Amino acid sequence: MAKKRASITDLAQQLNISISTVSRALSGHSAISEATVKRVTALAKELGYQPNSLASGLRKGRSNMLGVVVPHIDGNFFSQVVKGIEAAASKAGYHVLICQSNEDVVHERANVETLMNAQVEGILVSLSRTTREMRHFEKVRKRDIPLVFFDRILDGFDVNAVVLDDRAGGYRATKHLLEQGYRRIAHFTGPQHLNIYKLRRQGYEDALREYGLPVAEDLILLGDMKMDDGSAGMRQLLTLPQPPDAVFSGSDFSAAGALQVLTERGLRAPEDIGLVGFSNELFSRLTAPQLTSIDQHCELMGRSATSLLFQIMQEREQHYAPRHVVLQPDLFVRASSLRLGQPA
Repeated sequence: MAKKRASITDLAQQLNISISTVSRALSGHSAISEATVKRVTALAKELGYQPNSLASGLRKGRSNMLGVVVPHIDGNFFSQVVKGIEAAASKAGYHVLICQSNEDVVHERANVETLMNAQVEGILVSLSRTTREMRHFEKVRKRDIPLVFFDRILDGFDVNAVVLDDRAGGYRATKHLLEQGYRRIAHFTGPQHLNIYKLRRQGYEDALREYGLPVAEDLILLGDMKMDDGSAGMRQLLTLPQPPDAVFSGSDFSAAGALQVLTERGLRAPEDIGLVGFSNELFSRLTAPQLTSIDQHCELMGRSATSLLFQIMQEREQHYAPRHVVLQPDLFVRASSLRLGQPA
């Protein structure tokens, strides 16, 4: 059975003094004698008393806690974003509560309720894949809790957000394949109500049109961007009368699934089919061949989102219009797409 944690009441009762005197002694209040301070601190040490900093903060109207909701943390992207958030929050004297929605809007709603009940001072959110409306975030606004979205936002909603220029990322990935001589390029994409997949697809289409190539609907496959989706997508593409000569995947995970199928079929990347992914996951350097990918500056996104949240927390009485911070993507070229060699 767990030992009962010593409380400030226990200290007061054993010393036969008031709770307020104990509290002041522990905080070094000048009105408390040195002898009393020594008695209180000695007993606190003996009993292993630890002050409840959260309760103390709430009494002062502060929790010094930020809430974070992410779809998952089992990949490199969100874990690195959280790393950036925690670094920025810690520097400012804040702690972070992290919740996972597991790509489920029901869990996401519960996460938001949990964070509000914990009286966090601000919330950072990346939406689940199944989120299609924002009513649960309206509750956050009504409680006047500053809110910033990052990476994923819903199309048509003007919110405070830190995002990547996903359209530029999709364009750069596809243009790289075109520069390597590929002409029949397929695209794996995700739910189109989410900005990231819609914009990456637009960038893909922009690059094709720039080269005078048609956008072939049979080469655009919609899925959940997991490895299994990439495997199924590649098998489907290989059944076409004219299979693609390259694939730009909106996720490294689905790109890895596609690469697995190519290996099973005795096909090679980049010789038979070129591959480019998105997110620059750690495993992209461990595949054979290594996977070309778009880097999203994960830690920078986390730090930038936290910085924007702090700005809103300081200016909340002024009610500025929603602000967007847009980060620029980088293309990391590796062997999976290099049919003609390194670009100049």
